[in-house]
Amino acid sequence: MIVLHYTAMADHAAAARVLCDPAREVSAHYLIGTDGEVLALVPEDQRAWHAGAGRWGCVTDVNSRSIGIELSNIGTCPFAAAQMDALCDLVASIMARWHIPAHRVIGHSDMAPGRKIDPGARFDWRRLAREGVSVWPALATPGDFRADLSRFGYTADVDDDTLLAAFRLRFRPRHTGPLDDTDRALAADLAARFGVDARGSPQ
Repeated sequence: MIVLHYTAMADHAAAARVLCDPAREVSAHYLIGTDGEVLALVPEDQRAWHAGAGRWGCVTDVNSRSIGIELSNIGTCPFAAAQMDALCDLVASIMARWHIPAHRVIGHSDMAPGRKIDPGARFDWRRLAREGVSVWPALATPGDFRADLSRFGYTADVDDDTLLAAFRLRFRPRHTGPLDDTDRALAADLAARFGVDARGSPQ
């Protein structure tokens, strides 16, 4: 899979130094600046330490099963156009090289709900879906929200409120209030069309 992050640092050069510092024990395969510059930091066929604790579908060691992309952004401002252009191109090329389907391009907040919120509410997931490098749900017949999200990939052991918050952060970032039929309808569509591949044993 591909996991998207933001650096939460205002200084792009400082973020690059952190990601290349062995003492920090954090790394990513790529770092993309606001100007669209793409820095390749770890070879794609090697493990980077970008995901940490969490899971997606049956995968519990996400670092060993994913390529991590960091976006230089503090988390509270829009992502630059050049940066998004570079990201879409990079994700498309990674997907082609590793045969990764669009529904396995996720955010850090998806696989670690409650622990991480990046790439955040300002990230344009709709654009990625329009370009075929992620997915976006339509409305379906509302179903069992938790069961449907589990089929989509949200399998982390979290309570209902944390799960709802993670789902909305990506798919309804400006919506508040209790779980409603729109949440259930979107989750049902994600489960029906983009169910995670759960074959095999957990990793």
